[in-house]
Amino acid sequence: MISETVSILVVEDEGLIRLSLVEDLEDAGFVVFEAGNADGALKILNSHPEIEAIFTDIDMPGSMDGLDLAKFVRQSRPEVAILLTSGYLKIPRNDLPGKIPFFSKPYEVDRIVNHIRKLTIGRRRKVCFAAAFAP
Repeated sequence: MISETVSILVVEDEGLIRLSLVEDLEDAGFVVFEAGNADGALKILNSHPEIEAIFTDIDMPGSMDGLDLAKFVRQSRPEVAILLTSGYLKIPRNDLPGKIPFFSKPYEVDRIVNHIRKLTIGRRRKVCFAAAFAP
């Protein structure tokens, strides 16, 4: 049986924005992990296979930005849903890796919550369907 709880990783270098979003997502019922950059995010992802989604800022300090993180996660953990955000960049949908959803800052937290739920439920259904027909 699959747990009803969804674990998400928030990757945001602005501490107050991260704190506020983490609190809002926890209030919505998610288990939330947080990182201030992609390097920290990768360590958390390696330690927590239960993470089903990542919400990451694009513009971050460190060895990679949010787009590079999204590409890396898409290759290494394709089952993880990814959402991107930025207050500075406007990215054409065709430039997003794997048609990843993009949210301009400021964003409505309810839209983020609904999108995470939609993405993770869809992925869970695919896993359950595939498992039902596995030999």
